[in-house]
Amino acid sequence: MASMERGPTDGPIETHEMARLSAGPTRYLLRRSFRALGLRMTIDPRDGLLVTMPTPDRRGWANPDGRVDRFLGEHEGWIVRQLGRFERQRAEVAALGGMRDGGRVHYRGEIHRIRVGEPADPIQPTSVERVGGDAEDELVIRPTIRERRPIGLILEAWFRERAAEAIDVEVARHAPALGVTPASVVLRDPATRWGSASRKGRLMFSWRLVLAPPASLETVVVHELAHLRIPGHGPDFWSLVAGRRNDHRADRAWLRRHSHLLHYR
Repeated sequence: MASMERGPTDGPIETHEMARLSAGPTRYLLRRSFRALGLRMTIDPRDGLLVTMPTPDRRGWANPDGRVDRFLGEHEGWIVRQLGRFERQRAEVAALGGMRDGGRVHYRGEIHRIRVGEPADPIQPTSVERVGGDAEDELVIRPTIRERRPIGLILEAWFRERAAEAIDVEVARHAPALGVTPASVVLRDPATRWGSASRKGRLMFSWRLVLAPPASLETVVVHELAHLRIPGHGPDFWSLVAGRRNDHRADRAWLRRHSHLLHYR
């Protein structure tokens, strides 16, 4: 059964910095990680421009003054293009209205409107119910009088439970056919990965997969289960995946196109 974790509290050191590029001041998140071997930059779906560098105790990185600025300056064209795309995606997310009464959110690949209903019976816990609306489906939250969590946290807890259920179903369906048995299955909230498999048989999945279409969730589960047999991404691996999910390319493409809509805060 999938267990739900938030991951370790310790981790890389992160600070917000400002780069002076010819296009203007550019804000970025600087992450110092013991895993990093050099400078690397990506566009994080939540934080925008992310620059990762080794920690000061790594040889040659005790005094990195100027290295990050030079690195960003050399890649300014890429940064400008990607941040423009990032801002367009943020506008698309904002148009959904956020995690509030009347806002809209993906669930199982479909847009659902959030509606806060009348408080539930004080004796009963806060509930979330998926119902069919006139124009679109709704997620109806009925909080108790004593409920203190904001709407976003109420929904996240409900999504995590639904994700655990859905992932357990797919693991039970595909693991025997692939001839594997996971040592453990946990749910976390990584910013850029939908799942992972360790050499010890431990599987990790993003709970946000439950916001995607069921087919995409299933493909990610098959992908990570297949890694318990074949670690790399060679032809044999993809043949194994295709044997269980013939449309895996389309499923993964959906996640690439819509990732920004699922990684709301």
